[in-house]
Amino acid sequence: MRVEPSRIRSLRDVPADPNGRYVLYWMQQSQRAEGNPALCQAIRLANQQDRSVLVAFGLDESYPEGNERSFAFMLEGLAEAASSLADRGLKLVLRRGRADEVAAELASDATCVVCDRGYLRHPTEARRRLVEATEKRVDQVEGDVVVPIDEVSDHAEYAARTIRPKIESLRDTYIRRASSAEIAKSSLPLNVTSEFDPRDPDGILARLNIDRSVRRVDGLRGGLHQARRRLTRFLRQDLPGYAERRNDPARPRSSRLSPYLHFGQISPVEIAWKVGRTRGCSRADRDAFVEELIVRRELAINFVVHTEDYDRFRCIPDWARETLADHEDDDRPHRYTARQLEAAKTHDRYWNAAMTEMKRTGFLDNYMRMYWGKKILEWSNTAEYAHRVALALNNRYLIDGRDASSYANVAWLFGVHDRGWPESPIYGKVRRMTASGLERKFDVEAYVERVEALAEELE
Repeated sequence: MRVEPSRIRSLRDVPADPNGRYVLYWMQQSQRAEGNPALCQAIRLANQQDRSVLVAFGLDESYPEGNERSFAFMLEGLAEAASSLADRGLKLVLRRGRADEVAAELASDATCVVCDRGYLRHPTEARRRLVEATEKRVDQVEGDVVVPIDEVSDHAEYAARTIRPKIESLRDTYIRRASSAEIAKSSLPLNVTSEFDPRDPDGILARLNIDRSVRRVDGLRGGLHQARRRLTRFLRQDLPGYAERRNDPARPRSSRLSPYLHFGQISPVEIAWKVGRTRGCSRADRDAFVEELIVRRELAINFVVHTEDYDRFRCIPDWARETLADHEDDDRPHRYTARQLEAAKTHDRYWNAAMTEMKRTGFLDNYMRMYWGKKILEWSNTAEYAHRVALALNNRYLIDGRDASSYANVAWLFGVHDRGWPESPIYGKVRRMTASGLERKFDVEAYVERVEALAEELE
């Protein structure tokens, strides 16, 4: 697999250590064995140096807002990756600890280090700490976007309409079928120990000291194989007609690939390549999905990369904060505490169904996510409190939470990537959503019935 030079950035630009025993690939964002540019770059360097590639992953039990649900899904993906890597002669070392500390320890015997790129504050800081902790060469390879973020823009884009032409001018250069890089020397014989057997996700999960209050989702498994199964089913069944019916919560047509993208268990390039070659659907269907997969997703990543306080209310644009403050004292017919919201105990059956679906399945389709968040704003004493509650519930229950898209989507509820609308009570000039609007667009009662049936099924 050829890795585009624009995906590669040297974080520590020094010669490789000729005394190292292996090239270290520190896996964190791209948790997969296939379609992984960082892994391919590590293999290329190892073949040049007549070395093997050792893959390392640090299991950080203190990772912000992690719980049993997110860890279980991640570990299932790592188990599959470990097996696929072993089939190719590559060893995955899985150790407990802060990810950069695990990488730094193993880097001491490496010729050089290759890492993938994360975008949020925590993984970005982890890469900075690794560079400070080692004297080895460190190359970062960006493999979880279609178009490398820095190639598109060097500032926070105002909206989808401003980033779209920049992405579209580059997009086709990067969408191509992935090929595997062959390793010349196996790392399986290396005497480097792993604290856990990565192919035993349930056994690992039982040993971790993590939040157990949010249980794993029955019937939902992580990993590339499951992601590809979902993609195949989506392309056959739900991509036809996607442009017109993608927002209908009663008959959802979404791909539900966002949890797999969040953990890097499937490449967005692979998804885009397969969508572009799908027949039996219209160009409008393909374009609508690519808009979500590439433009909207990479707009969200642009937002967190170029917005220091992406997870704080102060990231909201001035015009939106000012208009929300102007309406802070407006009469609110309904007010709910965070505890009431989390319990799905409101007067609104549609909202309660959305909260229930999040808690039971770890997922919520886009349109109901918007309605869910807008109502939290409407029912809270202040917009800042609403932002905090919406983000906390989103990250606690959704498997694709704690993601660039999560932070951008919650910020959108309050005006980010949007414009001013006709002024209304409580919302001011921020876009509002209503139950009557749901009823006009969809058979929302059918949605409620679907969720209630699902909840009974999972009891």
